Amino acid sequence: MQTIKYVFQPHGDERGQLIALEEFKDIPFHIKRVYYMYDTADGFIRGKHAHRHLEQILVCIHGSCKIKLDNGSEQKIVPLEKPYEGLYVGSLVWREMEFSPGAVLLVFASELYDEADYIRDYDEFLQIVSERKNED
Repeated sequence: MQTIKYVFQPHGDERGQLIALEEFKDIPFHIKRVYYMYDTADGFIRGKHAHRHLEQILVCIHGSCKIKLDNGSEQKIVPLEKPYEGLYVGSLVWREMEFSPGAVLLVFASELYDEADYIRDYDEFLQIVSERKNED
C-alpha cells in the first residue's frame, strides 16, 4: 500500500514550536494545492473516495484523526494524533477519515482539484485496481 508515516522536525524554544515543510524535502512531490478540513460533525466519516493520480500528505494539526486506508486487497487504520506527524497517501488508495471533536486536518496535494481524478464509487475503485493489477 502506498502510505508512509512521516515525523516532521519541530523547531522550538520557550516561545513555542514551528514546523516548516518544503516540497521534495519534507513533502515528496510538488505542492499544487493545500486545504484543510475542520468542524466535522461528530461521527461523520469524510473522504470515501480514491484518486487516480493525486498524491497527498495528511497532517492532523489539531485533535486527532483516524485514517482508514484500502488498496483493494489490504486495509489498515492509521491514527494521526500529533501535529508533527504526516501520512503520505498515494494514488489508488481508498481513504476514509474520522475526526475527534475540534480536529483540523491539513492536506498537501500534488495536483490541482480535478473531479475526474476522483473515484467515488467503491465497486468502481475495486474494478480499477483489479484492472491495473492485470496490466502489470
